[in-house]
Amino acid sequence: MKITVENIYKGIRYLKHYGFKEFLIRLKEKSEPEEVNYMEWFEKHKVSQDVLAVQRKSVFKEGKPLISVLVPAYNTPQDYLRQLVDSVLAQSYSNWELCIADASPIGEELVSVVKQVLDEYSDARIRYQHLEENLGIAENTNQALAMANGDYIGLLDHDDLLEPDVLFEVVSELLKGAELVYTDEDKVLEDLSEYYAPHFKPDFSIDLLRSNNYITHFTVVKMDIVEAIGGFRKEFDGAQDYDFILRCIEKTDKIKHIPKVLYHWRMHENSTAANQGSKQYAFDAGKKAVEAHLERCGVDATVETTDALGFYRVKYKVKGNPLVSIIIPNKDNVDSLDLCLKYNEKSTYKNYEVIVVENNSTEKETFDYYEKLPESIKVVTWESKGVFNYSAINNCGASYAKGEFLVLLNNDIEILTEDWLEEMVSTCQRPEVGIVGARLFYPDDTIQHAGLVVGIGGHARGIASNMFVGLRRIHDGYLHKSAIQLNYSAVTAACLMVKRQAFDEVGGLTEELAVAFNDVDFCLKVREKGYLVCYNPYVVAYHYESKSRGSEDSTEKQQRFHREIDYMRGKWNKILREGDPYYNINLSRVKNDYSLGQ
Repeated sequence: MKITVENIYKGIRYLKHYGFKEFLIRLKEKSEPEEVNYMEWFEKHKVSQDVLAVQRKSVFKEGKPLISVLVPAYNTPQDYLRQLVDSVLAQSYSNWELCIADASPIGEELVSVVKQVLDEYSDARIRYQHLEENLGIAENTNQALAMANGDYIGLLDHDDLLEPDVLFEVVSELLKGAELVYTDEDKVLEDLSEYYAPHFKPDFSIDLLRSNNYITHFTVVKMDIVEAIGGFRKEFDGAQDYDFILRCIEKTDKIKHIPKVLYHWRMHENSTAANQGSKQYAFDAGKKAVEAHLERCGVDATVETTDALGFYRVKYKVKGNPLVSIIIPNKDNVDSLDLCLKYNEKSTYKNYEVIVVENNSTEKETFDYYEKLPESIKVVTWESKGVFNYSAINNCGASYAKGEFLVLLNNDIEILTEDWLEEMVSTCQRPEVGIVGARLFYPDDTIQHAGLVVGIGGHARGIASNMFVGLRRIHDGYLHKSAIQLNYSAVTAACLMVKRQAFDEVGGLTEELAVAFNDVDFCLKVREKGYLVCYNPYVVAYHYESKSRGSEDSTEKQQRFHREIDYMRGKWNKILREGDPYYNINLSRVKNDYSLGQ
């Protein structure tokens, strides 16, 4: 682990919050060497001089749009500014202008330090304006915007750097129809000696964006959109870019992510990322930005801060009192089923029905237990003649359900949160959402499920994998992803809510997938209909599934498993080949902890 100002502040906050014992455990974990060294990886993957030469000679048949790069400057150190300007001058795409609005005070020579540096350059594409007063970051940026003549604007902080191919890559996507483009990014030490902490982003995820401004840098937006929203707003200073992006995505769905590290965020003692506590106002402004966004969208919800600075929790409000049908497959194992049904005693949401689907039980104790269940719990039988088919069992239960929402719930689940149904219903009620998943732990308080990524995982032939399996409950994982709301391509059906409408649209679960991948396939079918799949970490449960469960040790099971793999590869070849849009192609396709790939 690198000793930086950022890590020192993080360590202090962690020590204060979790105590000395957990701090030592975390320190040991962070001290373990990375399997893939990022510096080496970056050098291997950054654009070559040969490619840059080709790019410089390239001619876009669709046109050559002007990109206005906006930089609000204030007392920018000379070296920082020179490095920034040099990174723009090095671009392989040449049709740009650099619009610098300088709010620095006038020095003894009656000229700002910024102006002194810029006078060293003779490029007409560099445009400069000195502001009479410091108007704050938003208004200073608006002054840079007023200078812009471009078809698109890009946002660059006064102490950061661009990779030389970023504008070429961005323009390539703009000319294909994108109206907002963003890239991956990393951090760089003050003296530029080392790049680290890469942020590998997913394609557009509205739930993730409402949880955190993951888009940040480098972002380019069509000027028409910028003019339509009225630029930047001073009441959101500190999170003006968050507010800006939220308003932009309300005006367009033509959003493109470039999975390449093309922006470097410089770390120094005054930067927000290095010393987050130095700009608490920025995180307060971020909360306000999300609240304003939700209000504009007509979404009835509240926003809360989390323990992680810059990350937020959106609590959606339940509309009305819709009926929820909870479907629980069961074969014997009365103790597990009884524990599962204990949510009856704790759930604060009461308008639900329970359908237990009897599946090949043989023990008298099981049927005696059914007889003792209250009338509110309906027991139905799936006639299977000893065959197990998870998809068919749940489809059978759904045929008896009357609810507007269905919950698929394994009988080895113990719900821990009293408001679990409110959380699921309020999210699933959103028109764009089809499925909501939960955060599941093993009994030893390590993660069993925190969303699913399609196309990774060595144990399942790369079809899909639960994320963060084995991560200790006290930890949040890569960029807090196990503990925040976000979108995934799939979630486990061990605890899942789906709109009845969406369930019917896709014909329920695919019965050709009797055991494996039926939940992945189901989620992908629902997504194919235009719905979102949401992971809600605030629905928490224990899953008493054995960590070793799933071994396919008989010839018959192996054959069935291979058939199911072949089914998934045939039906979902595109996402398996191209990669999960809610993941990043630069990350590992074997490990499930957001590790860097080769």
